[in-house]
Amino acid sequence: MLVLRLAKENPSWGYRRIHSELLVLGIKVAASTVWQILTDTGIDPVPERASSTWAQFLRSQAEVLLACDFFETVTLTGARMYVLVVIEHAQRRIHILGATPHPTAAWVTQAARNLVMDLEDASCRARFLIRDRDGKFPHLVDVILADAGIQVVLSGVQMPRMNSITERWIQTCRHELLDRTLIWNQRHLLHALREYEQFYNTHRPYQGIANARPLQPLP
Repeated sequence: MLVLRLAKENPSWGYRRIHSELLVLGIKVAASTVWQILTDTGIDPVPERASSTWAQFLRSQAEVLLACDFFETVTLTGARMYVLVVIEHAQRRIHILGATPHPTAAWVTQAARNLVMDLEDASCRARFLIRDRDGKFPHLVDVILADAGIQVVLSGVQMPRMNSITERWIQTCRHELLDRTLIWNQRHLLHALREYEQFYNTHRPYQGIANARPLQPLP
């Protein structure tokens, strides 16, 4: 059936796009009929097939894919700190770019420059970086990354699962470090994060890479 063929050959198309293509071909059928055909054969008419395409992108580009995000924590004095972290998808290596009470455009821009230098020193072949649409990221960050050959890929609005690897790492960091440590101030936070970064990258087994360490692959 043509509806199923179009769906399988174009996994990002939803039922409305398929309906439109059928009309172009001179085939008159209701959009609701297309929806029903897809549903009856176990094919989601819209969201999951789009998600599957995203999953395919993550798998196919894992070796050259980075992701980043901010997360917050509060010190004993009540100061709110914003931590910026980047993760390499293939190795699961973590880069703590810094922590600040004021993530200004200048601060985030300098963090991006530092990241580019770190990646060059590590001979990392990154080509894509996933981030959300947080206003903390100025346009200049995308320009700096583009100059380094890294294309920024924006996640969907209120769709944290599109950056799920970073989200899981943040949860792990909270569980293993921040929820168990009394953080006095910004300096103490940075010290604790650097220690955890070193531990995570060199000693902690990670199930997502067959229990290897990010910087110490299995023999």
